[in-house]
Amino acid sequence: MNSGWIIPFIIIGGALQTCGAAMNGQLNKHMVNPWLASAISFALITFFFVGAFLIIPHPLPTTENIASMPWWAVIGGLVGAVQVYAGLTLVNRVGAGPFMGFTVTSALIMSLVVDHFGWFRMDTHPITPLRVLGGLLLIGGVTLIAKF
Repeated sequence: MNSGWIIPFIIIGGALQTCGAAMNGQLNKHMVNPWLASAISFALITFFFVGAFLIIPHPLPTTENIASMPWWAVIGGLVGAVQVYAGLTLVNRVGAGPFMGFTVTSALIMSLVVDHFGWFRMDTHPITPLRVLGGLLLIGGVTLIAKF
């Protein structure tokens, strides 16, 4: 991907997360069972990415790539499933604005911790007073969105 499209692509992805949460809320409402709704949501994702892989099957990992992979790398999708399940079951209760506000705020605060300690083999980026202020401003913003 051309580097000029990186930030716009991330912004579009973030905007689509809100739409996806609202769509998943309706899926859950009409499927009645949140586990069935989650399975349907992930089945579509699986079909999409299997199809993309079949169209563009290269590069493939080497045995060295696989051997050097940390054990926890493969459970990232399962961790993401928590967010999908939360969207399915909770977005209709709190509204899309507060739901995404809490999502973005908690994700950004956790990212400060991950960056600071270099967890998951990330490069370290120390927490600074201005980064803390940014987190506090997010908390203030989501509080206003949720309350009013």
